[in-house]
Amino acid sequence: MNNWNVGQAKQHLSEVIREAAHEPQLIYSRNRPVAAVIAAEELAEYRVWKAERAARPRRSLADEFAELRRLLIDAGHEDGLDCGVRSDRPNAMVQMLEEEHPESAPGARA
Repeated sequence: MNNWNVGQAKQHLSEVIREAAHEPQLIYSRNRPVAAVIAAEELAEYRVWKAERAARPRRSLADEFAELRRLLIDAGHEDGLDCGVRSDRPNAMVQMLEEEHPESAPGARA
């Protein structure tokens, strides 16, 4: 992957475009990346991926693990993944606040 500053990219635009057909070309301004020139096919693939991702409902990590477990079982790994049942664990910050301010703790009488 070649790196170009803005001035170089302007002067050598044909080369930047030619090289982008093989690998992304990064363009920097003041040592910070500001643009990337990529092959049109890569852009098309990215747009398809992004559209597919946007069309899918967002899933929780628990949903992802359930899907992974299903795939493992389908592949013959009958035990799948044993993730157990989710439960809350003690929260030190909440405990500290409840000790310092018992009147505002959940379940405290007013």
